[in-house]
Amino acid sequence: MILKNIYKMVRDSGEFPARIRARHKIFWSDPLAEDVRNDKMDKMDPLEKWMDVPNWQRKLSNKFNAREFAKMQGCQVPDLYWKGRDIDSIDFSSLPAQYVIRPTIGHSANLVYLMKNGLNLFDNKTYTPDEIKQDLKKAINNVSHLEFLFEEFVQTEAGEYTIPNDYKFLCFRGVIASIAVIDRVSPKLGYSRFYNENWQKMKKIHFKYPGKEELQPPLCFNEMLSHAKKLSKAYGIFVRLDFFATNKGPVFGEFTPTPSIGKGFTPYGKKLLLAYWDKYCPGLI
Repeated sequence: MILKNIYKMVRDSGEFPARIRARHKIFWSDPLAEDVRNDKMDKMDPLEKWMDVPNWQRKLSNKFNAREFAKMQGCQVPDLYWKGRDIDSIDFSSLPAQYVIRPTIGHSANLVYLMKNGLNLFDNKTYTPDEIKQDLKKAINNVSHLEFLFEEFVQTEAGEYTIPNDYKFLCFRGVIASIAVIDRVSPKLGYSRFYNENWQKMKKIHFKYPGKEELQPPLCFNEMLSHAKKLSKAYGIFVRLDFFATNKGPVFGEFTPTPSIGKGFTPYGKKLLLAYWDKYCPGLI
C-alpha cells in the first residue's frame, strides 16, 4: 500500500496537475462558490450576465446552466422533460420508456440513471418510480442547491439505446489538444482511445481506461469538432468538453474544468497539455 501511494504521488506530480489542483482550490474554496455555480442562467441572457463574476466559468459546472450556454452557442442538447427539487411532482407516466436522470451538481456519473424500460444501464439494476424518488429525495436532502434533470436518452448514430461513447475534447481557447474517446461499460469501467483533430491516433493521455482497437470517426465528427472549438473559445480557458454522437448529430454533454483534479495523466499527456496551456492560455487560471 505504501509503495502504491508513493507511485500515485509520483505519477500525479508535475506542473499540469498542479495547475488543475490550483484551479480547483480557487474555484471552490471561495465562500460564494456554490452561489455562483447555482445562479440560474438562461440561453437568452447576455454574455455580460454570464460573465458578471470572477471565474464565471463556475456557472457552467451546473449542468442546467451548461445546457443553456451550449444552446446559446448553437449546440444541440438532450430534450429536457423535467427539472427541479420537488421530486413528488414528477409524473413518471409522462416519460418515454428511455430517459436519463442527471444531477445539476456532481461528477464521475454519480446519481446518473440511464433508464431503459425500467433498467438502469449504468448499474444493470431495475428501479420502480418510487425507488428512484426515494434515492433522489435522499440526495436532495443532503445538498441544498441540488436539482435533477430528466432528459432525453439520446440514441447512437445507429439508432440504438445503449451507453453512448463519450467524445472528450481537451481544449484551450478554441484549440484542440486531444480527443479522448471513452467506450463506457459503466460509470467506472470502459476503454479509451486518443486522437487529434484530424482523427490521427495519439499516444495515451490518461491512465484511467485501458486501450482498445481503433475506431472510425463518427459520421458527425466534423460538426462536433466545430462545436467544440466554438464552445472552448467562448469558455476562455482550458476545459474538457464532452459530446455524444447521435442519430441527430452531435449532442453536448457537459463542461469539466478540472478533469480528474489533475490525477492519472500520463507523462506524455502532462507534457502535451502543459505546452498547449502555455501557448494558448498563458497566464490564465
